[in-house]
Amino acid sequence: MASPSGIASDRYRDAIRPAAPPYVFKDAVGGALRTTATMGAIGLFFSSVQNTLTKQNVTAWTVITKFGGQRPPSGIAMTFADFTLVRTFPAILGLGAGLAVAEAVFDYTGGSLWGWKRDLERDEYEHKEMLRTTRRRPLQETLDQLGEGRGIYGPGYEERRAQRIKENYGIEVPRSVS
Repeated sequence: MASPSGIASDRYRDAIRPAAPPYVFKDAVGGALRTTATMGAIGLFFSSVQNTLTKQNVTAWTVITKFGGQRPPSGIAMTFADFTLVRTFPAILGLGAGLAVAEAVFDYTGGSLWGWKRDLERDEYEHKEMLRTTRRRPLQETLDQLGEGRGIYGPGYEERRAQRIKENYGIEVPRSVS
C-alpha cells in the first residue's frame, strides 16, 4: 500500500531519524563533589611532597600556606568540568589549556589581579638601607617621644643614670671611660 505523497510511513521515518535514547539520570552535584574531594586529595598529596623536599625546616602548615596556592584553582576547574558533564577529550584539553593560561596570567601578575606588589629586580636589603638613611628621624625627636631606655639612649645618659642612682639609693656607680 502506498503512502500519501509527502508523508513517510513509520518504517521509513524510523530509518531516517532513529528514536532518542531513554533518559539516564546523572547526579551532577554528587559527581562534582566527588571530583572536588579527589582533586583536593591529589593537590594535598603534591603539596605534601613539595613540603618534604624543601631544604629549610618548615612546619606542616606550609602544605597549605606555602605550597597550596595553585591547588584550589585546579580543583575548581576540574569540578566545573565534571559538573558541566564535559566528558570529551578535546573539551577537557580546552578547559585545561584555559586554566593554564589563567594561572599563568595570575602568576605573572605576582599572584594578584592588580599587578606586582613589589619590584623583583630591586635588592630588598639595599632598598631597606636606603629607606633607613633617607627616612631616619633625629635621635632627639625619638627620645622626646619615647623617652630613654629600651635600647635608646641619648648623649650623657651614663652620667644622668649614675646621678639618679646616687640620689635615689646612695650607691656610687663606676663610670666607664670612653
